[in-house]
Amino acid sequence: MAAAIKALNAKIRSNPVSNYLCSTHFWGPASNFGIPIAAVMDTQKDPEYISGPMTVALMGYSAVFMRYALAVTPRNYLLFGCHVVNFSAQTTQGYRYANWWNFGGREKAMEERAKSGIDAAVNTAKETASDASAKIKGAANDASAKAHEAVDKIVGKK
Repeated sequence: MAAAIKALNAKIRSNPVSNYLCSTHFWGPASNFGIPIAAVMDTQKDPEYISGPMTVALMGYSAVFMRYALAVTPRNYLLFGCHVVNFSAQTTQGYRYANWWNFGGREKAMEERAKSGIDAAVNTAKETASDASAKIKGAANDASAKAHEAVDKIVGKK
């Protein structure tokens, strides 16, 4: 059995593509790409939920492993690319965090939400007033028509 496994391993390692696909130089970065994918997806979320300390930690982690990816022999460009993407996404998140909590982004968003709430309330009030006006006009027209019918009936035209 050991000889069969050894022969299979030799067969896999003889082809450069399968050798690379069966190595940690491929599977390490491939499994690690979940972190930058999540970071890129998080750039679309509300900045109120960004953790500043975690963002700084992930920036440091990616910076260290970018250097490591180029320091090992052979150089691991897939790992390097993974950490470049993560470092870039974390830098974007860090900017969003600083803007939201330190440079007035939160206050500006609150003002916009308040303004849009006031605008929505004004529009709702206008719609309600318009609907009420239409109902009143309709009721007045109905009452006028009934009054004319009653007058005509009394006068004897019908």
